[in-house]
Amino acid sequence: MFPALETEIKPETLSDPYEDFMHHHLQYYGYFKAQKGNLSSSAPHQCVWKTSPRYTLNGSYGERDDLISDTLEKESFLWPTCLPSTGHAQIDAVGKDPLMLSSPLLRSRQLLYDELDEVNPRLREPRELFSFFSSRGPLQAPKWPIECEVIKENIHHIEWVPPEPEYFYQPTGDEKEPEIVGEEQGTVVYQLDSVPTEGAYFTSSRIGGKRGIIKELAVTLQGPEDNTLLFESRFESGNLQKAVRVGAYEYELTLRTDLYTDKHTQWFYFRVQNTRKEVTYRFTIVNLLKPKSLYAVGMKPLMYSQLDATTYNVGWRREGREIKYYKNSADDGQQPLFCLTWTVQFPHDQDTCFFAHFYPYTYTDLQCYLLSIANNPIQSQFCKPRALCRSLAGNTVYLLTITNPSRTPQEAAAKKAVVLSARVHPGESNGSWIMRGFLDFILSNSPDAQLLRDIFVFKVIPMLNPDGVIVGNYRCSLAGRDLNRHYKTVLKDSFPCIWYTKNMIKRLLEEREVLLYCDFHGHSRKNNIFLYGCNSNSRKHWLHERVFPLMLSKNAPDKFSFDSCNFKVQKCKEGTGRVVMWRMGVINSYTIESTFGGSTLGSKRDTHFTVEDLKSLGYHVCDTILDFCDPDQTKYTQCLQELKELLQQEIHKKFSNFGQDVDLEASWSDIPLSDIESSTSGSDSSLSDGLPAHLLNIANELNQKMLLKKTKKKRLQTRKQRNEQYQKNYLMRELKLAEDTPTQLSGRNKGTSLEPPLTSLVLPKNKETVQTQLSGRNKGTSLEPPQTSLVLPKNKETVQTQLSGRNKGISLEPPLTSLVLPKNKETVQSKKPGFTASCSPKRSTNSGLGPAPDVKANWPRTRYPAPRKERSAVAAVYPSLHIYTYP
Repeated sequence: MFPALETEIKPETLSDPYEDFMHHHLQYYGYFKAQKGNLSSSAPHQCVWKTSPRYTLNGSYGERDDLISDTLEKESFLWPTCLPSTGHAQIDAVGKDPLMLSSPLLRSRQLLYDELDEVNPRLREPRELFSFFSSRGPLQAPKWPIECEVIKENIHHIEWVPPEPEYFYQPTGDEKEPEIVGEEQGTVVYQLDSVPTEGAYFTSSRIGGKRGIIKELAVTLQGPEDNTLLFESRFESGNLQKAVRVGAYEYELTLRTDLYTDKHTQWFYFRVQNTRKEVTYRFTIVNLLKPKSLYAVGMKPLMYSQLDATTYNVGWRREGREIKYYKNSADDGQQPLFCLTWTVQFPHDQDTCFFAHFYPYTYTDLQCYLLSIANNPIQSQFCKPRALCRSLAGNTVYLLTITNPSRTPQEAAAKKAVVLSARVHPGESNGSWIMRGFLDFILSNSPDAQLLRDIFVFKVIPMLNPDGVIVGNYRCSLAGRDLNRHYKTVLKDSFPCIWYTKNMIKRLLEEREVLLYCDFHGHSRKNNIFLYGCNSNSRKHWLHERVFPLMLSKNAPDKFSFDSCNFKVQKCKEGTGRVVMWRMGVINSYTIESTFGGSTLGSKRDTHFTVEDLKSLGYHVCDTILDFCDPDQTKYTQCLQELKELLQQEIHKKFSNFGQDVDLEASWSDIPLSDIESSTSGSDSSLSDGLPAHLLNIANELNQKMLLKKTKKKRLQTRKQRNEQYQKNYLMRELKLAEDTPTQLSGRNKGTSLEPPLTSLVLPKNKETVQTQLSGRNKGTSLEPPQTSLVLPKNKETVQTQLSGRNKGISLEPPLTSLVLPKNKETVQSKKPGFTASCSPKRSTNSGLGPAPDVKANWPRTRYPAPRKERSAVAAVYPSLHIYTYP
């Protein structure tokens, strides 16, 4: 294709139009580094990456060339062994041709070069779909909905572990329940005015949120003696909507619901300034939604002092006295609300302090951690961050692939997979701390970590719902829905994080076996750490799904409670991650729940969990995976036998409560496990299930239109159709009257009487003809009862009315009627010897055909509706022999 490459390349060799086009085309897509007119000297060697800052890890690894370590180079060399002989011949040809090696025109960015600028027969890893971090800054700035105001300050907290255990608060029974007075009797000192209104939905986002000048929402201090607290929550993961001062040192707080919903007030995280030490402050949150809470059994809120952090290196700690969780007495006719009140003393004057429901872990914290991995030359060898997708607001959802390079293709294909995820519920930050502990261990140089990387491929999604984390939601995404109820969704645009996660696992299952799926969550009503699983329907794997949690409880006996685990699959949880992955074929599919409180087990009894406690669970997960997959099945067999004994005891206990005896030595294993377990105490999925918020209005409009379409009767469009409908109704009425109540008509001639007609209705299968035959009329004779035969023809071709002849001086007998429903609904004709009457909107003016003066037509007022399918043209014959049509 390029004959100029066979000789020394010169600028004039590209004079051919086709060659010139291909040169520019391939250069545009990055295959050629040389410029036209200076091909021999314009391309520098690619080995400069070791000294050039552009190719070093400077926090911008989204736009740099990938660095290939010696370990990865060994794995990359595997692919030529799988090539056919022609592929080897082409590689050898490239290696032997000095022009092919030295020509800057062939400098492909996809090929790797060594320090001597010799080409190696291997390709780079593909570029990322999305760059993680911009070259203009160290991190990708979070994107906010355009309704949200965001302050410019960067909030950062240090990590710190309390030297002493933080025990639960012990209620005394004398805790005060402050009466809620509201802003009518108090003073609003802080209130968000940028919260989306009811019925709103997410439309767009931008870095920094709402445009324009950021207002100062806190009150203005009147002087140095003014001790009013200054509140703020317009920062990442912050949540506080309103603060009302109801006393000198007493404040009522209102939390913001999840954006674009009216539910889920649980997570709080806000800042206070202008504090006074040695003064008792009282804070009361007035709009919590859950009737039960760990605050009722001793859990304390978290407080962070900025001065303590900078001076004494002290971070988050549990604080609070007189803690009370109670029902709000104010009844507004809506769902019942609950209150949390506590008192606290600040350690310093003029301090900046923070309060939170649990240890915050923001989207920026995750990005800083991923950047540290990328800047680590060892960890970056076996941990590859990728962009799984973009969230609704455009924030990157990260996917980490962690594994050691394999020596052979067979070894790489034999690896099983482990999938871990966290923060599908943004307010459950304890899931991120467990994930952090897992990543710290699996990326370490521990022999156990190296062994795990050798035998497994770990797929890790550390933050499934970055949008909710950024805006401070507790449970939902910006779609206004709980993502952990939509793993069966097909709405990729509304739930991209879940849709791409499910499809990633689906593709992974096609490649290799997925041994374990774990989704890290938090729990607000139970202490300890436990998990939810799925009972196996296979007798071959009976109780096998309980082995992993039992092993985990043995490895972390002071944190993990096996008794709190539940394996019942409820119908309302069909859309959760663990159930969907279980139905896709992952037997060991779990939701690991970590309490917001602490432990009631072993050495940590009645103490709060710290960050280190949660991170240690991540290590225990790794340790349990090794035990679970140990080639020596002794531990596995012992756990399985112990599970059978525990199940026997549970069955015996259940039957004893009902006063029944059961033979556990017989067929006890046939008892369904779902009948033994109670339902889980998880959150009500109906609160946040359904369509995303932006589709609700459209769905309601469609439902109303469909309802109107079903109930609205179809209108007749033309006058002809109205005439046909009326004639048909009249015919049906006459036939019904003739069948049920035959009438006697008086004779029309003196000395003669009219006998009641005998009407016979016959509906033949073929509906061919409808005929009415009448007996002849002779002068001076009585009228015999006629027989009427009605047949509905299938083809509905003609409608004819035949009448017998009338002779002067003879009596009039009932007419002979033949009825046919035409298919094309054409003209209905009435035939008589010597006279033809056509169906017309006008009445006939023939006086000879008028009604007899002493015979009165029967006109019932009741109309009989005709079936919809029989709306066709009909001809009605009345005693006057006129053919009537009505509008």
